[in-house]
Amino acid sequence: MTRLAFHRRRLLGAALLAAVGLTLRVSPGDAAADAPGGSAPGGGDAVPVVAPIQQLCDGLLAIMRAGQAVPFAQRFNQLAPEVDSAFDLDTILRVSVGPTWPTLPPDQQAMLEAAFRRYTIASYVNSFDEYSGQRFEVSPQVRALPNGEQVVDTRIVPRSGDPHELAYVMRKTSQGWRAVDVLLDGTISRVAVQRSDFRNLLLHGGAAALAKSLQEKTANLSGGTA
Repeated sequence: MTRLAFHRRRLLGAALLAAVGLTLRVSPGDAAADAPGGSAPGGGDAVPVVAPIQQLCDGLLAIMRAGQAVPFAQRFNQLAPEVDSAFDLDTILRVSVGPTWPTLPPDQQAMLEAAFRRYTIASYVNSFDEYSGQRFEVSPQVRALPNGEQVVDTRIVPRSGDPHELAYVMRKTSQGWRAVDVLLDGTISRVAVQRSDFRNLLLHGGAAALAKSLQEKTANLSGGTA
């Protein structure tokens, strides 16, 4: 098994105590639905939806080629703009935290937003840190969900062996199309996986406990450099 094949599962939640192998679904009103929906042609209408994910995949390929010879902090800073452009991290965090979010003071919300952003970037950098001929394929077509969101399908194709599928659920925001969930093999939702862990930490230790957990995981992923 290649390092990338192993990390494809960790990327979607092993660091968040994910039960890999469970098929979890998120309702359209809570985050992303993983129903196939319809297909939109890969023409001009699809380009704004696909573009952030194409840029993310290009950024991941670049840091993979750089590899561990380049310091983690440097790869972190290199990938950060692509993650910021591809994801609506504030929405993902808010949905993962759930009804408690509006009750948190602004300073605690800001603390969690910063910790979650660094954790997300570190997760990608840690998971995509080696290149051995892999390539990314981003579908030019998008799949429409009933709630107006769109799904961008991607594949990570190794030099040999089976490809790995990641689907990004995209929502239109004031900054353009951003991903609000990532689905492994079309069914395992990152938001659903991390939601239980986040809410348990908040229940027993408040925002400080969740922020500390995210910071510790970031330190472990980065060797303390991010």
